[in-house]
Parts: sequence; structure tokens; C-alpha cells
Amino acid sequence: MDLRHLRYFLAVAEEGHFGRAAARLNIVQPALSMQIKALEEELGGALFVRTSRRVELTDAGVLLQIEARRTLEQADHTRLTVERALRGETGRVRVGFAGNAIFSGKLTADLRRFHQRFPDADLTIDEVGPLEQVEAIRAGHLDIGYTPAHSNILGADLTVSRMGDWEMLVALPEDHPLVAHEGLTVDMLAGQPLVLYEAHDVHEHLFMLLTQKLGERCHIAYRAGSTLSTLAIAATGLGLALIPAPLQQVHIPGLVYRPLKEAEFTANLVMIGRAQEASATVNAYFKLVNEADY
Repeated sequence: MDLRHLRYFLAVAEEGHFGRAAARLNIVQPALSMQIKALEEELGGALFVRTSRRVELTDAGVLLQIEARRTLEQADHTRLTVERALRGETGRVRVGFAGNAIFSGKLTADLRRFHQRFPDADLTIDEVGPLEQVEAIRAGHLDIGYTPAHSNILGADLTVSRMGDWEMLVALPEDHPLVAHEGLTVDMLAGQPLVLYEAHDVHEHLFMLLTQKLGERCHIAYRAGSTLSTLAIAATGLGLALIPAPLQQVHIPGLVYRPLKEAEFTANLVMIGRAQEASATVNAYFKLVNEADY
């Protein structure tokens, strides 16, 4: 007994006539009669009482009609559930973000677009440091990360998509002497205590540019693990923070922003994930984001 047999049986039971059931199923009547006979032989008894005008269900047939409907409904539900999972319409996407992902609008736009397209998929969103994102993705604890580019994302097991580039700003306390300038140059930062986001370690482009321009006059005083801690350190007067331009939307009392007038100094945002991703839902997220027109 298979699903086809059950569909044939229900058609005859609902139509009460082999000819009409055959037409509904788009098969010839003799073939339908043979299938019903084979089903009755397999189950060991009659399912229909046949008359010259119509066929009626036996007691066993009534019972099979109830169970057949349940079975076919469950089979259809199973098929639809799996099909939706394969299309990425259900499942889970775990997103980590750092840096200017929120303030640039990229992360929120992507999440909103995905939720509108796949409302039944589960989204979890957590602030995770740039270096921790890579570890979490490789360990299977995170699916997608939004982070400034850094050396740890370079690997064949990761996929990297460029999300945007922005000019750099200097965040400094409002009573600092450099506030008098509308824009700052790198030379003005010589000897000043600087605050860098943790992604910019000794191998990163920003740190290398600073040391190249300033040499021994480059003084990295702090490395902060989050956006707010970077700005908080600057606001207390402990150092000047180099930040992406979108972060100027954050208002902190006593903190001001000035553009860094150096063309080669830029901030960026990338989206990272596993190069060999097994989840259809995560792949659907990647596809939707990469096709987006910002």
C-alpha cells in the first residue's frame, strides 16, 4: 500500500462511482478497478460494496477513509515543510555584528529585507567582536558576521562580501585643543594617545598606515572591544579614537567628531560566513544580501 493507492481509494469513496473517480484521476476505469482490487487483496477484505448504480464503503472502508485522509494530509504537510526548508523559507540564521554595521544601516536593511521575504525563518542577532565572529563561525555557533575587514577573515573556509567603505573620523573630547580645527591630518595625531577598535591589530591596514606615517610618534594607548567602549574612552579624554564616519550618529556628552583628511585612511564593513554552507536558510540570506541594490 502506497500513497497512490490511498489517493485512488479516496477518489472512489468520495465520488461513489468508478467512472467519475477515473475521470477525476485522469486514468482509465479498468486501471483504477485493478488498483482498488489489489488494495483490497493486500488488506484482506472488501472496502466497497458494488451495485449497478454506485459503490458504497464497507465498515472497513469507512475506517480506511478516515486514516487515508490523515495519512495524505500528513504526507502533504511533510512535503511542503521539506520544500520550504530547501528554499530557505524556514530554519535559522544566527547573525553577529560589530563596528559600524548598525550605524551604517547595512545590517538593519539586510535583516528587514530577509524577514520580509522569509517571515517564518528564525533570526538571532548578537553583538560579537570581530575576532570572536570568525571563531564562532568556524565552530558552528554563528552563521553570518558583519565586521570590519581584518587578517583573520583570510581563509579558504570563509566567504567574504564587501558591504561598504567610509571615511575615517577622529572622536575627541570637546575640550581638546584639536577641536579648533575643522579637519585633522595624520601629522596632527603624532604623539597623541590613540584608541583603536580591537580588529585593527598589528597586521591591519589602519595600524600599518599609522605607523608608516608617524613612525615612533604613533602611540596606540588603548584597544577597545566594542563601538561604545571605543567612544567612551575618547570621551573621558584618555585618547583620540579613529572611527568610521557612520558612528558620528552616536551622541555622547562631551564628545565631538572631526574628519580625518587623509584619502588613504578609510573604514570598511564586510559580511563573512562559511564557504561551504549546508543550511539552505543561511544560503538564502547570503543570496538575498548579495543581490541587494543599496
